[in-house]
Amino acid sequence: MPVLNEERHLRTAVRHILEQDYPGETEVVIALGPSTDRTDEIAAELVAETASLPDRRVRTVPNPTGRTPAALNAAIAASSHPVVVRVDGHGMLSPDYVSTAVRLLRETGAANVGGIMHAEGENDWEHAVAAAMTSRIGVGNAAFHTGGAAGPADTVYLGVFRREVLEQQGGYNEEFIRAQDWELNYRIREAGGLIWFSPELRVSYRPRPSVRALAKQYKDYGRWRRVVTRYHRGSVNLRYLAPPAALLAIAAGAVAGALLHPVGWIVPGGYLAAVVVGSVPAGKGLPVAARARIPLALATMHMSWGWGFLTSPRSLARKVIASRRPAPADGGAGTAAAGAPSDTPA
Repeated sequence: MPVLNEERHLRTAVRHILEQDYPGETEVVIALGPSTDRTDEIAAELVAETASLPDRRVRTVPNPTGRTPAALNAAIAASSHPVVVRVDGHGMLSPDYVSTAVRLLRETGAANVGGIMHAEGENDWEHAVAAAMTSRIGVGNAAFHTGGAAGPADTVYLGVFRREVLEQQGGYNEEFIRAQDWELNYRIREAGGLIWFSPELRVSYRPRPSVRALAKQYKDYGRWRRVVTRYHRGSVNLRYLAPPAALLAIAAGAVAGALLHPVGWIVPGGYLAAVVVGSVPAGKGLPVAARARIPLALATMHMSWGWGFLTSPRSLARKVIASRRPAPADGGAGTAAAGAPSDTPA
């Protein structure tokens, strides 16, 4: 569990892990970034509270860089079991998440299994973001956001891995501050591994608490997805090109409308109408105040992602490419891991 400034959700997230119905041993390894809130204090309390529980123990490791992939590699290296479950500090696992994931690893032979990122808010803005993040107009056909049938996937939310697969891949690429999941799953697939999505797996996710935070999140998503496409040629997906294409079309329409002819405003006007109309089914059942915020959440996600993708500097991709190192030849020299589950709980 990589954490940074997670005092609001950390204790609840860890409780959801410790209360899993999984019959085998479970260790929770929290990688602590340089938080400025009470995250470290709460983590220390969790360590003390579970010290007498040999099969449900919490430990911590330092992550001075604060980077998510570095935190993941440090936590995985400090763990010892053959199945590695990635959890976020603001993600709440369903009670049977681990047991279901281990069963799916056995049944499918997959290298990594994952399920639905079920966004849930705690106020009107977060409810609006959650609705946007679980709608097709917000995120397209991404099954881990919107649901769907079980089957092979390009990537999944978080992930439950076989340790041996992560060791073979040398862990997460620590140069990818964002999109490290997608990049790792791409390498696993290129090596012949199966990534499996199942709606049986469900994690409750807490959205960003403000427009500014959401905009930064999605700008970073777009910025780093562009890096992935430059790092792994041929990995581009048309779904990822939709936000930058929409942003360019809206900008061009606005310029044309302002300088050439009012007909140019059809494009930005059409987009605005689309997000307003699309927010209606997305907001079904929500309070009026939350429904009114959905168009803003949708536009923030789309435009921020598109801007991040379009402005992602080539120098960033060159830096990442320059750091490339081959996967360990012996399949076991990496810093991160995930292993094949045996017939008995591990």
